[in-house]
Amino acid sequence: MKAIVLALACVLVCTTPVAAQTTMTLDAFVTQANGIPLNPLAAIRPDARRLVGVANRAFSTVNSENRAARAAGRQPAACPPERIEVSPRQLLAFLNAIPQARRARMTPTDGIREWMADRYPCPAS
Repeated sequence: MKAIVLALACVLVCTTPVAAQTTMTLDAFVTQANGIPLNPLAAIRPDARRLVGVANRAFSTVNSENRAARAAGRQPAACPPERIEVSPRQLLAFLNAIPQARRARMTPTDGIREWMADRYPCPAS
């Protein structure tokens, strides 16, 4: 009985963050990000740290997709250099420029994918 309760608790704890990640829309992300001041003290705010985590996971996903496309011989969605620098103001400006109706149907990963494709387009082959 203890093992079943422990296993159930583990499943709940382990899957809850994943479910929370997949339900955030790009519009919710942008709305929350717009409410955070872009200054050095923002880094200690829990809501800012959570959004940075969402953005980092989105960047990681898009980079993995690009590597997988190259490995499969397909053209990736974007061709960024090995190291990129991201200006939070520029990224947020780009994401804010996406119409709200589209952002409501997109994930943060979709927004990052569009930003990377816009900023680092692949050369025509």
